[in-house]
Amino acid sequence: MSAPSVSFEFFPPKSLEASFRLWDCVNTLAPLDPSFVSVTYGAGGTTRKLTHEAVTTIHKASGLNVAAHLTCVDATKADTLAIAESYAKAGVRDIVALRGDAPKDSQTFRQHPDGFASSVELITALSETGHFNIRVGAYPEKHPEAVDQSADIAFLKRKFDAGATSAITQFFFEAETFFRFRDACQKAGIDAPIIPGILPIENWAGTQRFAAQCGTQIPQVIRDAFDNATRDGTTDLLATAVATELCDDLRQGGVDHLHFYTLNRPELTRDVCHALGVTPKVQLQNVA
Repeated sequence: MSAPSVSFEFFPPKSLEASFRLWDCVNTLAPLDPSFVSVTYGAGGTTRKLTHEAVTTIHKASGLNVAAHLTCVDATKADTLAIAESYAKAGVRDIVALRGDAPKDSQTFRQHPDGFASSVELITALSETGHFNIRVGAYPEKHPEAVDQSADIAFLKRKFDAGATSAITQFFFEAETFFRFRDACQKAGIDAPIIPGILPIENWAGTQRFAAQCGTQIPQVIRDAFDNATRDGTTDLLATAVATELCDDLRQGGVDHLHFYTLNRPELTRDVCHALGVTPKVQLQNVA
């Protein structure tokens, strides 16, 4: 079996130290020749400017295909589309279009009075420009705000009908979770690529909090294993093994592209990729 294609998610730096960490992450993972890399927004759109700077700098300095996250949070339609057009002018033509999380002072998403009400509205507007390849999010387990998973899948189909070309899933821990979701999407008439999102567990406590927030189920066997590994100081070894096994199971089930949530900590992702046969192909020349 040949090595899969891969992509990586980064988040924008909020400090000088974080900037160095981001560039270390780019330098470490770029040689693996990713299909694309994405750069996130902070919660509530709090890092919009930082995201723009990181996207354009990575694209210009590294030559990587960068997908910029764009959300509907706390911005007018005009401002959001202006950001998108600035990406197009900089040569960035991939957008990850998302509704976005609620602001820190709210439990629910609030539409800006002059903003987009949903990711579908944003996708429609971006598609009408004709400038972008639009990627979207997908939930292999029920979104916390959804009535049930069938409602999730129906909404995902609306995103594709509006102009999206591929979806990246939230992270999960069992390959069967993804396969069931993929099958249900196909049954609903979705035939566009759905890329599984993989989270190598860099921080066990943080992963548990994140999973609770987004509705990701952590199998008891993984909970027990990480509790033991935390006591033994072997969490990195376990994290590499767990993520590699998940990716291998996905590959056996026909998945040919894997998207890694790096949290700007590249070592675990690099080690998992190496275990899957994804080895350095190119050297990054221009990033200091």
